[in-house]
Amino acid sequence: MTRTSPSLLVLSFALLLSTHGLAASDKSRDEIDRFNQKLIQLHLHMDHAGILALWADDGVDLMPDTPPIVGKPAITAWLNNVLASLQDYKVTKQEMEFHDVHISADWASEWANVHQVVQPPEGKPPIESYGKIALVLHRRANGEWEITQEMWTSAPKAVSHTTP
Repeated sequence: MTRTSPSLLVLSFALLLSTHGLAASDKSRDEIDRFNQKLIQLHLHMDHAGILALWADDGVDLMPDTPPIVGKPAITAWLNNVLASLQDYKVTKQEMEFHDVHISADWASEWANVHQVVQPPEGKPPIESYGKIALVLHRRANGEWEITQEMWTSAPKAVSHTTP
């Protein structure tokens, strides 16, 4: 009969735990990546109902030069007000380059460089904008991620992200 040393058992158990943790982490990262791609597509298709569905009921939106917008009803009202002045505008490009995704259990944070091009009606020149977004996400009971906090800021033009 062969005896396994205690240190080999501890090492095997630690390896099993770390592999399981990596699988869970990889799964969460894949979920966040899918969430981000969905967010980009919803913006590109101007699916405002779809974007609002990603929000937590008590979410907080921090927009430039605006007091905090707290709760999905307030975020919905704010968005509807903005959209009222943008009749017949179309998003023609929506790029969001996400960085520094951090996941801890059912919480995640990330930020992105954003580049958007919007075509106004009547042949007016396109509006090109750059900015940054920071998101705090929470995993719902059903396993889907939702936005609990969002902060936007404008930028002259996105620059590539470098890690220190």
